[in-house]
Amino acid sequence: MTKTNSYITRLYCPKCGKTRAHAAVANLCGCGSPLLAQYDLARASREMDTRTFAGRAADLWRYKELLPVVEEADVVSLGEGFTPLLRLAGAGRSLGIDRLYLKDEGLVPSASFKARGAAVAVSKALELGVKTLILPTNGNAGAAAALYGARAGIRVKIVMPESAPFITRLECSVAGADLYLVKGLISDCGKIVARAIKNHERDSSPWYDFSTLKEPYRIEGKKTMGYEIAEQSGWESPDVILYPTGGGVGLIGVYKAFREMRELGFVDRIPRLVAVQAENCAPIVRAFQENKSESSFWENSSTVAFGINVPKALGDFLALEALYASKGCACAVTDQEIISAQRELAQKEGCFICPEGSALYAAAGKLRRDGRIRRDESVVLLNTGAGIKYPDTQEIAPVYLELDAEL
Repeated sequence: MTKTNSYITRLYCPKCGKTRAHAAVANLCGCGSPLLAQYDLARASREMDTRTFAGRAADLWRYKELLPVVEEADVVSLGEGFTPLLRLAGAGRSLGIDRLYLKDEGLVPSASFKARGAAVAVSKALELGVKTLILPTNGNAGAAAALYGARAGIRVKIVMPESAPFITRLECSVAGADLYLVKGLISDCGKIVARAIKNHERDSSPWYDFSTLKEPYRIEGKKTMGYEIAEQSGWESPDVILYPTGGGVGLIGVYKAFREMRELGFVDRIPRLVAVQAENCAPIVRAFQENKSESSFWENSSTVAFGINVPKALGDFLALEALYASKGCACAVTDQEIISAQRELAQKEGCFICPEGSALYAAAGKLRRDGRIRRDESVVLLNTGAGIKYPDTQEIAPVYLELDAEL
């Protein structure tokens, strides 16, 4: 069988340091921490450089040696990755940022960055012989898991708040996933999933916990956003990357990518990372302001940016570590600022992005005004999905015409 030549060596716990084999199904470490994939970067740095990727297909699997799937035959793909890095000249002038860019993840399969995590994690699950996976989700992660699970022939079970966007519920159902709706938050869905995992742990084919950071490989798919930003920038790190933060996997993944690339000699520095949250659900922001290493549960959370309505993230300590180590920060914006920013970006740049992504534009303006972003810095907004998936976010006011009307 053809190999990917992956440099993966093992899984490791960032809290207690214990290691696990990557060739067996694994979820959390015994200490309760997420596990992370580790690669032989010393050997990789001797055997490859940035020219290695030239001429390869424009998808995330161009970085296959730095991803965890070992057999080419187990790669499950819908063409995800290598989304554009767009210059936002007009929007940048409005904010006073000369080099403002948008990494637009609304253009991948399932119209959300969750496709990256699903592609890599479902591929690894297939390699490990998983038959059924289950996860709680606010919407997009479930949609991506359902679509990639269907392509891989893996059964997918999804537990979702009933208030999740209709379009993502539709994606799950159409793709053949078992969809369960809950009168509650994603944290409530997570408790149901945990009970289900325990109920089926003695089955001949136990259900695989696909929850955020409870398996090690979704983060590996999402880290490819960092590799792409570097490659699309001529292997130069931007000064600042803003990321909408709920579960925090994407932020952790981008930080992991730049750490790996620095060790590989691809880049010479790590950008300042900014976690952006909504004011009515900002546990990471509050923890950062209080200089804490972990967040506290955010009571009665709510926001129009549904994907970041996560009151307590399992990997909060990893997200906060990324902020502190990169000399970044955390910023909260209001729902009204999110909605206004979404409309402004669509009208100035033709980019109709998701509310989670538009929160970044609002946050960039705040950080520019208070001096935490300088005019001459290169700033990337990492939009995580398409605005069209949230049809109820904006109101429209069409003008109705009679059939014989003239304009």
